[in-house]
Amino acid sequence: MKISDFSIKRPVFTTVIMFLIIILGGVSFFKIPITLIPDLNPPIAVVVSSYPGASPVEVNEKITKPLENSLSTLPGIKSINSTSQEGANFILLEFEWSTNMDDVESDVMQRIDITPMPEGAIKPKFLKFDPAQFPVIQLSLSGKKANGDIRLIAEKLEKELISTEGVASVNVSGAIVEEVQILLNQNKLEEKGITQSDIVQLIQANNISLPGSPIETEDKKTLTTRIISTLTTIDDIKNLVITVNPLDGKKVTIADIATVQLTEPEQSSETRANSEPAVLLSVLQESNANTANVSKAFKEALDKQLAKEEFSGIKADILFDQGDYVRLAINNIGSTLITGGILAMLILFIFLKGIKSPIIIGIAIPYSVIVTFVLMFFAGFSLNIMTLGALALGIGMLVDNSIVVIENIERHLGLGKNPREAAFIGTKEVVGAITASTLTTVAVFVPVIFLSGLIGQIFTEFALTISFSLFASLVVAITVIPMMASRMLKKPKGDLEAKRRRSKTYNNFERSIRWSLSHRAIVLTITVILLAISAFGLLRTGTEFLPATDEGFVTIAVRLENGASFGATNEVVKNIEQQLQEEKDVEVFVSFVGGNQEGQSRGTSKSNIAEISVKLVPLDERKRSTFTFVDEVQPKVIKVAGKNVEVNFNMQTAAGSSPNSLSFTLSSASKDNLNKAVHSVSKQVEKINGVTSMRNDLTEKIDEVQMTVKKDAATDYGLAPVQIAQTVNNVTRGVFATQIISDQDDVYGVYVKYDEAYRNSVEQLRQLKLRTPSGQYITLQDVANIEIAEGPLTIRRVNQASAVTFTLKYDSHYSLGEMSGFVDAAIDKANLPKNVLISFGGDRELLDNAKNDMILAILLAVVLVYIVMAAQFESYKYPFVIMFTVPLIAIGIFIGLFTTNTSISISVVIGILILVGIVVNNGIVLVDYINQRKASGLDSYEAIITSVRDRVRPILMTALTTILGLVPLALGLGEGTEINQPMGITVVGGLISSTFLTLYVVPVIYSLFDKETRKKAVSKKSEGI
Repeated sequence: MKISDFSIKRPVFTTVIMFLIIILGGVSFFKIPITLIPDLNPPIAVVVSSYPGASPVEVNEKITKPLENSLSTLPGIKSINSTSQEGANFILLEFEWSTNMDDVESDVMQRIDITPMPEGAIKPKFLKFDPAQFPVIQLSLSGKKANGDIRLIAEKLEKELISTEGVASVNVSGAIVEEVQILLNQNKLEEKGITQSDIVQLIQANNISLPGSPIETEDKKTLTTRIISTLTTIDDIKNLVITVNPLDGKKVTIADIATVQLTEPEQSSETRANSEPAVLLSVLQESNANTANVSKAFKEALDKQLAKEEFSGIKADILFDQGDYVRLAINNIGSTLITGGILAMLILFIFLKGIKSPIIIGIAIPYSVIVTFVLMFFAGFSLNIMTLGALALGIGMLVDNSIVVIENIERHLGLGKNPREAAFIGTKEVVGAITASTLTTVAVFVPVIFLSGLIGQIFTEFALTISFSLFASLVVAITVIPMMASRMLKKPKGDLEAKRRRSKTYNNFERSIRWSLSHRAIVLTITVILLAISAFGLLRTGTEFLPATDEGFVTIAVRLENGASFGATNEVVKNIEQQLQEEKDVEVFVSFVGGNQEGQSRGTSKSNIAEISVKLVPLDERKRSTFTFVDEVQPKVIKVAGKNVEVNFNMQTAAGSSPNSLSFTLSSASKDNLNKAVHSVSKQVEKINGVTSMRNDLTEKIDEVQMTVKKDAATDYGLAPVQIAQTVNNVTRGVFATQIISDQDDVYGVYVKYDEAYRNSVEQLRQLKLRTPSGQYITLQDVANIEIAEGPLTIRRVNQASAVTFTLKYDSHYSLGEMSGFVDAAIDKANLPKNVLISFGGDRELLDNAKNDMILAILLAVVLVYIVMAAQFESYKYPFVIMFTVPLIAIGIFIGLFTTNTSISISVVIGILILVGIVVNNGIVLVDYINQRKASGLDSYEAIITSVRDRVRPILMTALTTILGLVPLALGLGEGTEINQPMGITVVGGLISSTFLTLYVVPVIYSLFDKETRKKAVSKKSEGI
């Protein structure tokens, strides 16, 4: 091998290149950004529309359906989900993963533009999914200050923190927003003969700034002209003259018929932290910022500000800090990587029984990792739990090639060759085998790179990172290792080969190989039985999409009956808060009463819902996981919440999935069939054991005040229905008149509305005064029937058909696969009509979509491995022999998953893919050496015996270094290791079983494919050997 010979002859050149790469690696390491997971950009977008005053039915018919018809033919569109509610709609667009969202944006905007909108509707907006829109830190501010409202202090603090490096914005929820309210007195309006619209027009007419035509002055200058009449204070508004009394000449001002005040809008929500009034701060980072660095810098800036006198008494509770979790996860996996490397080195010292050889091989680990950092930097990867997990997974494999090389070099030294000759020949003999073994391992990741969807996004960097490290280890093994071996290793004292031949362990092992060749039927029968048991066990193992990550954070969604008051919701939340205060594992909880964060981001609130965000103490300070916490605390919370209150505990993982949750949707063009199907499915699902809560969004009804215009009476009074509707809308909702700019440059909206005393009950609405064209005042009940009736709350549709979505929460003792089986059986018992379609969402949808891809990936990996080996051996037979090592992994995988109670997930499948590439390596080394022994003149039978005896040492060394290198990962200690832990368990289990059985099964299979060996084995058996 020329490159190995060059490295041996040019040690200085090789060493200098090593140091150059180490320098590049160091620079790359500090330049690589640190994130939690690889960047995820799902092809999801939303179209939101506003139609003020319209009912859900009107929104659905006039806005939602026309938009759906227009958007349904977009290129790459996968599904369209819509929600129509009072005054607004929300359309979720899901595209194929191959869709370029930047290209789609122009198509969507074009179709929105050509879709007719009703008069009064605001033009729809298109929003793409952007990870930067999600906060990296959320914290609550609470405390009592004598000199100010906590909200004012929060706003001041926000202005100080916004300049922190890497911070894009700091959003304050519960912030003070003031406006000018003009509260009209209905009786005085009637007395003066004035209407609400008169006041609005008056204010607008007196708050103007309009340009005039330019004029030329005497000194030949051209000046612009502007007519100005502005309102800047509340007194300016109060003193506006509406009319003049013709009898006494007295001016009637706005102050005479209304109360004018600068105040907050009517509040329908409240935020508390640990039961104290609080505000919530959400920190968004810049798109290319390092999450860990932003988190650290922001918390330092926050501590610095809170140390000031003006902020004394203010307490900040970190509710969620992604940067902190990133640091913990990265540190834990980094520790796993280092521990694995140390354990792998320990195996080298035990087997090689010296200092120099382990040190030479040990260099392969850090050097390969450093080379990987360089390649990661230029590939644009980040340091995250997947890329570091790939390094931790491959840490033991990084020395495999070097072990094979150094072991063969030592063998040649033992045969009497000088160091340089032993280094050259020893490397040359195995370079083909280690190249093939590296290529087979890398080949299994080729299918992963082509996976689409979320799996492809998450695991592509993982696959490429581990491939980078393996290629680096191969280069190290054929350059650095022989160069250092030729300089550091010496001829051993005594004949090592003779010592091994006299070794009792070696002799016993050789006898066991001879026995297996003489009793092939027994060996193969035992193997087949073990495989059958393992396959049966694996088929009965639970399944899930991705392992849930314990981030110590959970949200509690509280929903009372539709129409429940804010006070009733607040009372329920206070009871839940008392229960949470008794839980020792709770560090802080923040309650948002009157809505949730999602609704708040859209500017909406609902008096009957609340959301409580709960942060637990760090994992090493509590004895139970977040999932156990939910299982144990949820029944207590449901009990204190009381009857007719829906309580759901929600968790989110690092990859965005929802653990212990299952959702599915029923859709149909026939609403009657859909309603029947929903009731039938609900009855069956309620019977499932382990379901802690279930809800569906069947078109809910809510009581509302409906005013039906009496057309004949309205005509008699000279009023059109639209005039009546507009008047009632303006009276109850208020009218935006203008904006004023104060002397301090503060901008306030001016709203004209009736005082609440004239609009806060059905009876008051009946007595609402309307002015007719003749100037006569009549009551609303004179021209309309007013009654309380049911109206739809929301209308949902999936792919342009009416739909209802079920959401189930279940006990953490059940896997997603088990619960899916129960739900499928329940749906089958419901006997749904043929025109009712079922589609699953969430983790179930992701798992179903990934199954076929992952099965195809495994099959393709097996084919690619076979192709690589066929090219290496220039034979179809020998690769086929080696492929018999692959099924052997099932035995160890089953034992590993069963003993650790681990479900089969995408992480396990990735572990199987890795095993396909690893386990054949032992077979490659073995078969390649058998062929070399046969080529040197040995008969097939003795070639098999001697090859297994000679190769057992490097095979065990490579297997044990890989296994021990993965032990820390398989143990899954600390946060952030949950996704990679099943991979470690799978690879460790599969490698143990395949390594042990390969030493016996491969020789047996090889003997069956070789006529000479088969005959020899039979004769040996007849001789009793």
